[in-house]
Amino acid sequence: MGLEFCRQYAEAGWRVLAACRDPDNSKALHGLAKRHGGLEIHALDVADHAAIDRLAEELRGRAVDVLLNNAGVYGDNDQNDFGSMDYGLWEQVLRINTLGPVKMAEAFLPHVLRGERKLVVAVTSLMGSMADNSSGHSLMYRSSKAALNAAVRSLALDLRPRGVGFLLVHPGWVQTDMGGANAPLQAEESVRGMRQQVEHFDLRHSGEFVNYLGKPLAW
Repeated sequence: MGLEFCRQYAEAGWRVLAACRDPDNSKALHGLAKRHGGLEIHALDVADHAAIDRLAEELRGRAVDVLLNNAGVYGDNDQNDFGSMDYGLWEQVLRINTLGPVKMAEAFLPHVLRGERKLVVAVTSLMGSMADNSSGHSLMYRSSKAALNAAVRSLALDLRPRGVGFLLVHPGWVQTDMGGANAPLQAEESVRGMRQQVEHFDLRHSGEFVNYLGKPLAW
């Protein structure tokens, strides 16, 4: 979905600062950059907090209208279900899915404050909903997204006086490496819907939890 966000925003005329773990092997991203002069590529692993700080310093003075946190991992599998939990892996899932977006918001807050929209978006999941959990399993992923939702909700309240908004958006079940081939949604449709939520965002709704069509979701 990250690539699709880059494609749609670049084609819409936005200046895109795209971050990925391995730029040298991101052929599709480089192809986009060749077609759209407003797309920049930066190396970043959100699990590396020092790297986040370095990139924020490298981009010091730049304005960021929309800070989009899309990186995520699943973690759970049949080999580490309850009874054989890999707690080191669970910590890594939390570091990427929960701590990563919060650290990005913290490090890039000065850039967001310089922007016109002053919006931080976190791509979360309905699997982080307590009320919606009727099937169990996926302890790592569910807990990481529930924690992300709670953290972003607090940040939305804390930073509202400074005019910074936060949006928690569930992309739906999408055909990606994580979602699999049986998912009903294509990335293009999901991203188009999430972009609409960004476009229509109002600070009065900061910290709300919605899906890609704007439907409010239960916590």
